[in-house]
Amino acid sequence: MTTTIDMQALKNDAVEIFNSGFACSESIIYAIKKHFDLDLSDDAIAMSSGFPWGLGGGGCICGALAGGTMCLGYFFGRRTPNDPSIQKCFRLTDELHDFFKRNCGGTCCRILTKQLEKNSPERKAQCTRFVSDTVQKTAEIILREL
Repeated sequence: MTTTIDMQALKNDAVEIFNSGFACSESIIYAIKKHFDLDLSDDAIAMSSGFPWGLGGGGCICGALAGGTMCLGYFFGRRTPNDPSIQKCFRLTDELHDFFKRNCGGTCCRILTKQLEKNSPERKAQCTRFVSDTVQKTAEIILREL
């Protein structure tokens, strides 16, 4: 696993794969997996495929935030019941959540995209910024806490 990251390359990869057909959550996991050189199956990317458009189109949590949260869970989550490390994971996830809310204006996909058509260039540009900012913040948290 890598402990130094070229943040611009990380953001570029997340944005490139997002614009190539992966959704927001998948793009975050893809870029973190690649740049931290994780021995992590692509099944993790597949596991995030239900998050885009607010949980499969339901409009709830933004997929970029969900993907970042999954990455924090990979690094800092518990693997056994009652493991108190969950508190650290909660704290870091709360930090990502608060960053996302401040930076993006909310956490709910339906609210964030309210005035934008689903396949419009404006929505794609907004979501691209969310992916770029979220992958960077997620990586910064991971690097700081390793």
